Amino acid sequence: MTYSKFLRTVLKLDCTSCLGLAALLVPGATILAGPLGIAEALLREAGILLIPIGLFIGWLGLRGEGPAGFVGLVIAGNIGWTAASVALVGSLPAITPLGTVFVMGQALAVLGLAFFEWRGLRQSRAAVA
Repeated sequence: MTYSKFLRTVLKLDCTSCLGLAALLVPGATILAGPLGIAEALLREAGILLIPIGLFIGWLGLRGEGPAGFVGLVIAGNIGWTAASVALVGSLPAITPLGTVFVMGQALAVLGLAFFEWRGLRQSRAAVA
């Protein structure tokens, strides 16, 4: 399937957000843990996890075409990340108000990316039909 320009743009934005958050979390976990009320290890591991995810999404965004299933996987992953973020806020007794805003803010951004990726995937599929 040929990816629409819109879909490729959204995938590149998703890649940038993943790698940007990783660039904040991996080296900054020690500094962020206290103000956010989130364990340093959790912040660092989330950042490390975002690196291969972001690179995969970026690879998709740079391609002109590819399997629709790969984009579907990204969308499902973003929805899962959003759900895990919401669950995290409810399960961390020491999370601060700033931590709640941080986690929920990125969760809403990721959910928005999933929506726009879904829209771009539909647009790409419609161009084939």
